[in-house]
Amino acid sequence: MMTLFKNNCEATAITLLALTGGLLSAALVMEYAFGMAPCPLCLMQRIWFFLAGAFAFAGLMHNPRWGIYPLCSMLAAVVGGGFAIRQLYLQNLPADQVPACGPDMAYMLEAFPLSEVLMAMTRGTGACAEVVWGFLGLSIPGWSLVAFIGIVALAGAQLRAGSR
Repeated sequence: MMTLFKNNCEATAITLLALTGGLLSAALVMEYAFGMAPCPLCLMQRIWFFLAGAFAFAGLMHNPRWGIYPLCSMLAAVVGGGFAIRQLYLQNLPADQVPACGPDMAYMLEAFPLSEVLMAMTRGTGACAEVVWGFLGLSIPGWSLVAFIGIVALAGAQLRAGSR
């Protein structure tokens, strides 16, 4: 019987790539179709979703059995999960402790030095504390954290399948 994939590594990497592509597509739909402007921490999470998918793609193009690609995807997901946790922390702060809202990212990129933009993207602003949408009790960064955990699990499965 002919199989679609040569091994489980390829199937897992393709699943990881499809997951990250779907998540990034959903983020763009939320931004452009529903008018939800992303906060700096949301943009950081997008970057780490992209990197996790890019490492899966690189592994598919080179050698999915090579352990460095799923390890890099796992690392990207862990860092992205850290940004999701930071945003969840900001969303659960009392109103008097929420940091001040800053200007939107487009203005910051035009007017501020890159170091200040990166600082805002890693620390978050008051806009990051705003809960815009929720589903089943989780806000967008909560679902992002679930997705990052899923990426770690998929990359771990790819790593394990490659070592066989």
